[in-house]
Amino acid sequence: MSRSDNPFLPDFSHIYVETGAKSYALANQCLTRFPKAEVVEVPDYKSIFNRPGQDFQTQKKSVKLILAVKKPPFIYKSTDILQDGGFKNFYYNTPILNCLYNCDYCFLQGMYPSANVVVFVNQEDMQSAVEMEMDKRPYPDDPLMLSISYNTDLLTFENILPMTRTWIKYAKTQPDLHLEVRTKSALFSAIQDIEYTQQVLLAWTLSPDKVVKGNEYDTPPLDRRISALKSAMAKGWKVRLCFDSVLVYPGWKVDYLKFLDLIKSEIDGDRIFDVTVGVFRMGQDYFQHIRKSKPESNIYYQPYENKDGVVTIPQVERKSVEEFIRKNLDGFISQERIHFWI
Repeated sequence: MSRSDNPFLPDFSHIYVETGAKSYALANQCLTRFPKAEVVEVPDYKSIFNRPGQDFQTQKKSVKLILAVKKPPFIYKSTDILQDGGFKNFYYNTPILNCLYNCDYCFLQGMYPSANVVVFVNQEDMQSAVEMEMDKRPYPDDPLMLSISYNTDLLTFENILPMTRTWIKYAKTQPDLHLEVRTKSALFSAIQDIEYTQQVLLAWTLSPDKVVKGNEYDTPPLDRRISALKSAMAKGWKVRLCFDSVLVYPGWKVDYLKFLDLIKSEIDGDRIFDVTVGVFRMGQDYFQHIRKSKPESNIYYQPYENKDGVVTIPQVERKSVEEFIRKNLDGFISQERIHFWI
């Protein structure tokens, strides 16, 4: 059931505002955006976000908004689960916690006790931290690549708060900074008026229709995502294709072959920056938490192996995915521009 069909209060019917966040322009912009919302002041956002007894999936039916001031750290080094795509100085930050989508395989439902969305209003502090990290990045001859959509889908939020736009504008003032904006949205239209920059990589996660409908709840269909990324390419933006997570299930090769054939027929591989491919993987603590709370999801009741604290599919299946993708992308994009988490 999508949010539009449920009997709960609409999303953002309540906005919780941390006392320290009230004076920030982004907080006021958000409150103006939702004039009918009931505003509740709280001393610390964690008193709402981290309170015990919450149910992530129930809250997904009526998401509330929390405005807060982020405390350090403001920037994080890449983890083993993230794909750096060949960038040596790869980092991520968290302008927003949680996502408007509700993908079955998403780690966020195991990472956070709440499905409510936290917007950190002190983006300037994050930007200052990025500048400090750029000054001491391990590979000074390479740019700092910052993923701004690791704990959310920032572009999906763009019609609510234009934070992607803000970060792109900021990146243009910092020659040594590159951004990755990973998304499942079709909202390129929200930033299409911005002049493209080679410093920004727009990365679309694409999946077969069966996976979109069965596992990527509330997300746009595949054809709309493809249309959005083609519009971005036509405007000159660098575009990355992300096949992540490739889900392995009975008959998966049939679905993914049809999917890859569609990709090759719709998209010019010569104009794609690169492709990243990943299989299901999740930190073991998050995995166990989700498994206990989602007994209806067959994703969490399959044979997995623990690879250095990461729950993932067996090695033989990982190898099968890599061989399958390489074979079926041959001639579409050069092999050195395909990056795997396998």
